[in-house]
Amino acid sequence: MRSGERYAERMRLPVAAWLAVAALAVIAAALSNMGDLRWWRVAASAAVLLVPLAGAWWFGRLPVRVVEDGGERWLHVDDARLPMSAVAGVEVLEPVAYSDLLGVAQHPLAFVVQRPWIGRGVRIVLDDPEDPTPYWVVASRSPERLREALTAV
Repeated sequence: MRSGERYAERMRLPVAAWLAVAALAVIAAALSNMGDLRWWRVAASAAVLLVPLAGAWWFGRLPVRVVEDGGERWLHVDDARLPMSAVAGVEVLEPVAYSDLLGVAQHPLAFVVQRPWIGRGVRIVLDDPEDPTPYWVVASRSPERLREALTAV
């Protein structure tokens, strides 16, 4: 963690997903070439191999950080930033509550950052009359630690 950081996490893909993406990319690259070694087929096979791997890396690069800056604590989720002074409460969501909240129970103006391979998260209720967003839902592998970092005085 960097200085001033109270919590840091990346929503990376699990190893099994990486293996599945790599296996499918290798199979697709092999089938796209079919043993023909002309340069354009080899280049196309390389692209078919590398594009899914790059996509899997990009999909799992999302950072979640809690940073203390100038006496104020901030939640950073990728490019979005939320000051803790605008937060009314933080609640840990277990798998069933998290799943329900991402379904039809979700408010249409809620800010949601989730990944399908992460089954838990936190709900951060906002207390800002100028912001129409009622709450944030953020996926986390360790939502208890994220809540502690957000609510620690």
